[in-house]
Formats: sequence, structure tokens, C-alpha cells
Amino acid sequence: MKEGPDIAQIGSLIGDPARANMLTALMGGRALTATELAGAAGVTLQTASAHLSKLEAGGLLVQRKQGRHRYFTLADDGVGKLLEGIMGFAASRGHLRHRPGPKDPALRKARICYDHLAGDYGVRMLDSLVATGAISAMGEGLNLTPHGEVHLGSIGIDVSGLRSNRRPLCRSCLDWSERRAHLAGSLGKALLANFLDKGWARRTENSRSIFFTPEGDRRFLALFPIETIGLP
Repeated sequence: MKEGPDIAQIGSLIGDPARANMLTALMGGRALTATELAGAAGVTLQTASAHLSKLEAGGLLVQRKQGRHRYFTLADDGVGKLLEGIMGFAASRGHLRHRPGPKDPALRKARICYDHLAGDYGVRMLDSLVATGAISAMGEGLNLTPHGEVHLGSIGIDVSGLRSNRRPLCRSCLDWSERRAHLAGSLGKALLANFLDKGWARRTENSRSIFFTPEGDRRFLALFPIETIGLP
């Protein structure tokens, strides 16, 4: 009898095209109904319900009830990290979907990855925080420095409050489009929320892309001046 984690079970859950489309739709961080997920997967509601039951039983999704409605979300940020990592690996091996047109450049510039900023802007933000000494990086390990805590506090990030929850403060997440790391963890979530609250950026309807206003672009680029070094 083989021992150890059963990666085949997780692989089979994610590997089905309909379930993969559902999981990708939930990478936007919003809770979606079974009907919405059926539309994302291109299947009937009955088929979607069967897929959702398997994903929930496998620990990839959780279900929340509100009144008569049921909503589904990714189980936690670990699932988001897993999916973004698989997307990055697929992109690096040339396994790409047909480009969706005008939305594709927007997704590559800035998008939401479960609950934090990804894309060129996400990688640029982490690069800048490391280059300015706000975050120290040892391999994939990230740590906020005392200088970084003061710096981020000046723009409204309550780092002491973030330290009080169980979620890691800083975590690297492989970016599928840039193929480099962006910032996840409670700090990555708080920074994206800060940009949205200030009106620098807004979510795009029916898309994972994040739209920065001209003023938001100016302020973001001034705050994070280190330009991402892209791969060929």
C-alpha cells in the first residue's frame, strides 16, 4: 500500500475542464452561486451541482448559505496559491488558452488572485518592497522589516492588527503571467483593499482584472517605483 498524500485525487478534481473553469472563476475572490458557476463552466446546473459536490468534498471549495441562496468560494488562500502555481507552470510549458482579446492585457497588468494583487503590478509591488528594504527575501521566504512596518503604516496599513490573525503576514505566490513572485498573505490582501478603498483602483465586472484610474496609476507607480523585469 502506498503511503503519503494522495496528489492523484487533487489532480483529478482540478483536471476536469468544467471543474477547472469553476475554480478559475472563483480566483476572483467573489462568492458565486451554482448557476453562475455553471455558466462559467459551460454545463447545466445539474451537472454543475455534481461537480461542486466533488470539489467541496475534496476540500477545495466551501459553501455558504444566505437566505435561500447558496454561494461557493475557494476553501482558503492555500487553494488560491495552488491554482496560481498550476497556472504559472502551465504557462511556462506553453499550455495557454486562446487569448480573450482586449481583457488579456488588462489581466496581465493587474488582476486579483483570490484576495491580493497579481500581474505586472503585483510583481512590481513586491520587487519595490524588497528593493527598498521594506521586505526581506530569503528564497521564497518573505519577512516584513521594521522599516517596512513604518513605511506601510504611513499609507494606512495596520500591520500590528494583521499580525494578530493566524494567516501568514507575507507569503510569495507564483504569478502565472509574469512567472515571478507577487505578494500574498494578509499583507497582500490589506494592500489591495487599501488601493480599492482609496479609489486608486476598482474591480472589473465579470473579470479578474483590476482597473487603476489615472490618479491611481500615478500614485501606485510613485509608491512602488521598481519596474518589473519581465521574462522573454
